[in-house]
Amino acid sequence: METKLSWISRYLTAWILIAMAGGIILGVAFPGLPALLDSVQIENVSLPIAIGLIWMMYPPLAGVKYEELSKMRTQGKALTASIIQNWIIGPILMFALAWIFLPDLPHYRIGLILIGLARCIAMVLVWNKLAGGDNDLCAVLVAMNSLFQVALYSVLAYVFITVISTWIGGVGAGAIVNISIWQVAYAVFIYLGIPFIAGIITRWVLLKKKGKEWYDNVFMEKLGPTALIGLLFTIILMFSLKGKNIVELPMDVFRIAVPLLVYFILMFFVSFFMSYRLGFSYRHSTTLAFTAASNNFELAIAVAVAVFGIGSGEAFAAVVGPLIEVPVMLALVHVAGSIGSKWFDRNGIPIK
Repeated sequence: METKLSWISRYLTAWILIAMAGGIILGVAFPGLPALLDSVQIENVSLPIAIGLIWMMYPPLAGVKYEELSKMRTQGKALTASIIQNWIIGPILMFALAWIFLPDLPHYRIGLILIGLARCIAMVLVWNKLAGGDNDLCAVLVAMNSLFQVALYSVLAYVFITVISTWIGGVGAGAIVNISIWQVAYAVFIYLGIPFIAGIITRWVLLKKKGKEWYDNVFMEKLGPTALIGLLFTIILMFSLKGKNIVELPMDVFRIAVPLLVYFILMFFVSFFMSYRLGFSYRHSTTLAFTAASNNFELAIAVAVAVFGIGSGEAFAAVVGPLIEVPVMLALVHVAGSIGSKWFDRNGIPIK
């Protein structure tokens, strides 16, 4: 059965552009808005923005089927492939592309690295359904990535941004921004840990009271879309603080967009081909490819804002992420179907 996107998901790229434009207009029309927003803060982040950041993480984490983790025992080969794709190939590829394309722009480069480390836990469920992937495997991988991000994100961010970057010579090496592992860990706790705990409690309590069918088909159908509303709300506020300066940076957007485009396409094809060669079915190969190619841009935005500030280049690069990812993933949904008809038989078995 063909799965259709909700109206807000279908036109997400357009909504992001509108939110950016609305934020800029708001900032120019009301010059006193930044002072008002910053009048109440949570760890140097404006309270309204902090609320938006936490809220956009809560619905996808409440939707994660943590109870599906018990199935990991029967998906050993797929889980191993996914770990390699998500936590080794993905971060290293984004790190390399960030340095290749942005050697002279360290703040944007770090923003890209933060995106590369944030593995997808929300929208991949949509891409996977549209492309005919395995929904059960996708649920397991999303649950696994959620746990891995809580445990590893701050460590990997410190290693890639502060440690490994110091080993690289050349023009951009002298402009490295050093961050403490505790800075990132604290941001991850607030903007991932809090909604993560809230999501687990919400699911546990409501599953017990209302049952799985009501939770997944009624409650999450209403709660899920509010994550995108939270994202758009946050983008409006972020861009209102930047104001008219944003319109002066179209070339910066282009330079950030190019490595992102290369990353999404490469990750999809590398992961799909790797899965195909390992003998996975079309459904499993599709799930593994989209899980590896997608990213948790909500987390990247939250960490960039919390660690580097709302007006930072890191936050700006993180916001460009979903602007590029959404249309690319939609295009790759069609690509997956085309590949499937050539590489797999009618039963979804690889043609060798």
